[in-house]
Amino acid sequence: MGASRVVHVVHETEYRYDAPVSQSWQLAHLAPRACARQHVLEHRLAVTPRPDWIDAHTDAFGNAVAAFAIHAAHERLDVVAESRIEIAPPLHDTEAALRPFDPAAARRTSGREALELASFFGPSPLVPRSRRAVHYAARSFRPGVPFIVALDELAHRIHRDFEFDAEATTVTTPLEEVFAERRGVCQDFAQLMIACLRGVGVPARYVSGYILTRPPPGKPRLVGADASHAWVSAWCPGQGWIDVDPTNDRRVDQDFVTLGWGRDFSDVTPLRGVILGGGAQALEARVTVTPE
Repeated sequence: MGASRVVHVVHETEYRYDAPVSQSWQLAHLAPRACARQHVLEHRLAVTPRPDWIDAHTDAFGNAVAAFAIHAAHERLDVVAESRIEIAPPLHDTEAALRPFDPAAARRTSGREALELASFFGPSPLVPRSRRAVHYAARSFRPGVPFIVALDELAHRIHRDFEFDAEATTVTTPLEEVFAERRGVCQDFAQLMIACLRGVGVPARYVSGYILTRPPPGKPRLVGADASHAWVSAWCPGQGWIDVDPTNDRRVDQDFVTLGWGRDFSDVTPLRGVILGGGAQALEARVTVTPE
């Protein structure tokens, strides 16, 4: 196994309001998650105006969450999350991943493992049951096909059949519309693949994070050129969670930074909240991921 990689992430979020906001309550999923291959070396969250109240805790899925409130009038909100993360190389697939797919295997788990999987079997707010997703997934998850072969093939087919289009969808676009239009963004493709996997009996979770993009040869890395990203984690009996990115048709490796995971996007929205006042608002988000 190769050496670990350290990356530096800066995620800047700016809200501009047409009129003063008198009260603001926000919930941030902006702290990278400590997990099997990822060690958080540093993390800082800076909020302007300064919050009157802030609370750091973990949610039901074990993700780090920061809740804060601002009670002074303001026409601008700036949130900057800065982190350094050490990421280990991915592990090789085990013999378990080469076994034929068994849709009943996940249901036979017990104890702590069963509790961990319980949230990722069925429908969730943004990933309803879909007969179309079941039929689409069944073309890859065929009897006798090794689990990992079926998983990689499903990701490849989504990458081939659906076009990336940043203007085609919003965070509220229904899954069936994504299926019909065959276009969307990483959030859509992740949730589509999750619907496919859950439909054939594979527990699957939505992973929020970042991916390190590479500038053309000889060109500098541009500040803010990277973006929030999303991919899928599928549970393989005997091996555990396997992360795959259908948007880029690849396995998750040291180019990926994990923020957190949940049933779908609604569980790990980077920043969401409620405000009083403000009128119309403009949002700008910039992400810079730099290898050290």
